[in-house]
Amino acid sequence: MQTVESTRPVPLLPPHDPGTPALSVVDMHAGGEPLRIVMAGCPEVVGPTLLAKRRFMRQHLDHVRRRLMFEPRGHRDMYGAVLVQSELPDAHLGVLFLHNEGYSSMCGHAVLALGRFALDFGLVPAPSAGAREARVNIHCPCGLVAAFVECEGGRSRGPVRFHSVPAFALATDLSVDVPGHEKLVVDIAYGGAFYAFVSAEKLGLDVCSAKTRDLVDAATAVTKAVTAQFKITHPDSEDLGFLYGTILTDGKDAYSEEPTTNICVFADQQVDRSPTGSGVTARIALQYHKGLLELNQTRAFKSSTTGSVFTGKAVREAKCGDFNAVIVEVSGRAHYTGTASFVVEDDDPLRDGFLLK
Repeated sequence: MQTVESTRPVPLLPPHDPGTPALSVVDMHAGGEPLRIVMAGCPEVVGPTLLAKRRFMRQHLDHVRRRLMFEPRGHRDMYGAVLVQSELPDAHLGVLFLHNEGYSSMCGHAVLALGRFALDFGLVPAPSAGAREARVNIHCPCGLVAAFVECEGGRSRGPVRFHSVPAFALATDLSVDVPGHEKLVVDIAYGGAFYAFVSAEKLGLDVCSAKTRDLVDAATAVTKAVTAQFKITHPDSEDLGFLYGTILTDGKDAYSEEPTTNICVFADQQVDRSPTGSGVTARIALQYHKGLLELNQTRAFKSSTTGSVFTGKAVREAKCGDFNAVIVEVSGRAHYTGTASFVVEDDDPLRDGFLLK
């Protein structure tokens, strides 16, 4: 069958309002969880610190987040990153993380992807000849995170690992009333963001076989209950003091060479397709706090949605305020999926996006 080809030259972008810059992105994923990195088109994000920039974007540029994360350009579970200048002298770049509800403080799968991206797009000095790994210092809202990117000939490969900010257990064996369930005992831990942890079995579910919708509803109920009944505070910053989501586990917290499975539901019922890098960080900190793990003892964490695996281990002890903490190394693989440019027509009533309820 003969194809039909236009005789007109193909434009790089469709006709659009020249006063509204096109948003150009690179799309990646780590463990199945997407990351949309903004390359061009985002107005300047101003502020003296990264957290100030995060507040500025929330207050003045939230339409950019909605246009990139929401339909028709994105979807309910899209995740994004806007790269900004950092005030930290050791940082190669700063990043603001975007999701369906707003702006997170940390994202491990995004750090894995951004490590590759920063090396391949020249945001860090080229590694020396013969180097097998390149370091990328990424300033996240939670603090400075070091990514280590496997490379060959100056280009990245798939595997990446990162060292977290100090991670710690905030509360263990916390009793909460969850509507529709008996009183539950949950743990809360921090891995750059705060999560509630509970075995799915306590909610009458099998994290490995239950329908995703049922897991989302159960996790959302836990998040709402914990938020209402327990005050989350971070010793360093009020901006970090919020419960990001709930991670339902298979209950296998004791050390094993076999992977332990979990699902993370965060923001507005958003489902992480990966094992959740910051969740792995927090879960390692929690297991170390309970004496279930030793330093440099590696565990594998499996996503219940995609089967993808990250590994994690506590590499050294640290402090966060008065909390005993650990620095956690998380390892995984990140992959490119494509590039895109999005235009906005001012007469489009859905130009700022929408989400189905």
